[in-house]
Amino acid sequence: MTRVLVVDDDAGLARALQINLSAHGYETAVVHTGRAALQQAVQWHPQLVVLDLGLPDTDGLTVLAGIRGVSKLSVIVLSARTTSAEKVAALDAGADDYVTKPFGMDELLARIRVALRRRPDAGERPATLETPDFRLDFDTRVATRGGATVSLTPTEWALMDLLHQHADRMVPNAQLLREVWGPTYEKQTHYLRVYVAQLRRKLEPDPAKPRYLLTVPATGYRLDTRDLR
Repeated sequence: MTRVLVVDDDAGLARALQINLSAHGYETAVVHTGRAALQQAVQWHPQLVVLDLGLPDTDGLTVLAGIRGVSKLSVIVLSARTTSAEKVAALDAGADDYVTKPFGMDELLARIRVALRRRPDAGERPATLETPDFRLDFDTRVATRGGATVSLTPTEWALMDLLHQHADRMVPNAQLLREVWGPTYEKQTHYLRVYVAQLRRKLEPDPAKPRYLLTVPATGYRLDTRDLR
């Protein structure tokens, strides 16, 4: 079971995160100080840390630096600090992602799944997808089409990331729903129809006749990259 460490001095929020993460299959521990976070990171060996920056004993960036000094585990910053400078500082310090409060639980879960898939031991695959029509950089989360930036939502990134990992292979609907939305969504195929349609509108040269995001009827979806080799 994947271990997630929640670091937040708001006991109510931390408890809510623990309940939701546990319900989605994560083994979750909660601490409320930077010192305890560093101890748990070393002793408990989580795969991912959800880290608040406003801790009572030390700044979260100091904790992040301490974690990065001993481990390559994934870190998602969860903070009420919203300025671009603060976000850049956290990302430059080694955070894998930055989520601002207030936030949606579904969005946070999607970002956790993406961060875990990008861990060094999660499997090797190119960090970018280059096509004649669009470019996706999965490390920086920058999407472009015709030289212009395309805005993808966290869920759209999670879906593209999973399809990219299994490029040219059919990924079953149930697997896509389970890994992007969670185990309770395995039968909600309408989610896939909506999000794949959105991605086609944003990325495909002709959404009505997709070249890359292909449907395998009643089965799943496939990201077709064979012509790019």
